[in-house]
Amino acid sequence: MYGDLSNKLILEAKRAKQLRETSTSLASQLTPYQETFVRNILKEVEQLKQNAIFLHEEIVNETDPMQLKMKKCQYYVNFFAMERNKRCLLAYHKDRSDTMDSLCWDQQNLILNGGNGNKGNKHDATTLDNNNNNDDNDNDNNSNNIDNETFDINNLSHEEQVYIREYSKLITSLNGDEFADIDLNGSLVPPSEVFIDVRVLKDAGEIQTEYGVFNLIKDSQFFVRQSDVERLIQQGYLKKI
Repeated sequence: MYGDLSNKLILEAKRAKQLRETSTSLASQLTPYQETFVRNILKEVEQLKQNAIFLHEEIVNETDPMQLKMKKCQYYVNFFAMERNKRCLLAYHKDRSDTMDSLCWDQQNLILNGGNGNKGNKHDATTLDNNNNNDDNDNDNNSNNIDNETFDINNLSHEEQVYIREYSKLITSLNGDEFADIDLNGSLVPPSEVFIDVRVLKDAGEIQTEYGVFNLIKDSQFFVRQSDVERLIQQGYLKKI
């Protein structure tokens, strides 16, 4: 039945969104690209388009009022099914592109691993280090103790792999000399509190701040300045409580 495949694609997108909300690992951020579903939906869209064109020509030449009503009904069923398929495809790809954008901005040291059909291709890796010119900044001291996050892009389509690599390079260039003194990765929402309570979700070692050294051990809690740990919160090492 028309629309069944696009409905399954949207259900897959919802499942992927729920997985992202319940897991902090990078591997769960983007599920494998549903290329078979996408190709079959595109074929269905083309078939519906041809049906709509044929029915439109039939409507123009039809003189029997009963037949005209029937063909108009068939035409609208095909037309709206085609439009719904296209909206579902757009929604699926928009969700994935938004997730890729968030990964590039939120992960300070994101390594894109793999691609070009080479599973686990270590030499084909791109490192995104957004603050490599701010060695004197306390937040950089925090990140130096954190391992780089590796994201396997073999789950992405070829077009998505090209997109995330180029987008990562763009962000890296924006964080170059021209904007070295501006934290483009900071939250756009102004903090309501200067100091906050945080819980450590996974071991991150020691971090150096203006107020001293903190040893981030899993399940420990600290009262810290929000600006000192904002990046660690975004990376999933800490949780505000």
